[in-house]
Amino acid sequence: MPGRLLSVRIPSLAKLGAPRCAKSMASDTGKKLIQIDVSSDTVCPWCFVGKKNLEKAMEQSRDKFDFEVRWHPFFLNPDAPKEGVRKSDFYKAKFGPVQYERVISRMAEIFRGLGLEYDMSGLTGDTMDSHRLIALAGHQGYDKQNALVGELFLYYFCEGKYIGDKQVLLDAARKVGIEGAEELFQDPTKGVDEVQEELKKYSSGISGVPHFVINDKYQLSGGQPPNVFMRAFEMAAKDGA
Repeated sequence: MPGRLLSVRIPSLAKLGAPRCAKSMASDTGKKLIQIDVSSDTVCPWCFVGKKNLEKAMEQSRDKFDFEVRWHPFFLNPDAPKEGVRKSDFYKAKFGPVQYERVISRMAEIFRGLGLEYDMSGLTGDTMDSHRLIALAGHQGYDKQNALVGELFLYYFCEGKYIGDKQVLLDAARKVGIEGAEELFQDPTKGVDEVQEELKKYSSGISGVPHFVINDKYQLSGGQPPNVFMRAFEMAAKDGA
């Protein structure tokens, strides 16, 4: 994939930026393959919402297309402490107490709509180790990588677990069958260069996440609804017809 992404607006989608889009190839099944590159941070709630909506769109389109989803790093707070701070304290300081209550109430409502409970307990902080693990998972298969990202989101947003905690990351890695995670975390520098390279290649030109690039061409930002993704799939497929 080229380092500079070609940005193409999907008609009528330009105004649908959610709170914060190519070639189409044939897969082994004979269906057209839709490749989706996602820039995301593991402490971004809209990234979890976007993932859920993307998966709904993929499920409703599997009779037409096969999919390959690849996750890439982004750092919402590059200076976040490794030891972590209480989520509630961090976001009250960021938004102020009144806006904090509005934001949390809104996110809780959105998560309930997805069948999830939004949990503001626990810590937030540096996400480099989670991105190192996600990069490792990508070498073992994008399905595994996608499953890992889902587990990390569940841990952080629904179970109050701190994903800067290496034991939490190891638990997620074991759950989805990622090999080599313990060796990865024995060396704090291992995988960092890869994360930085991916950050530069896929995420340097964006200011917020989630950010989706479909077949190197169509770009969508934010936790878009499933129908928006489905329209993007159709346009990408037509381009490669």
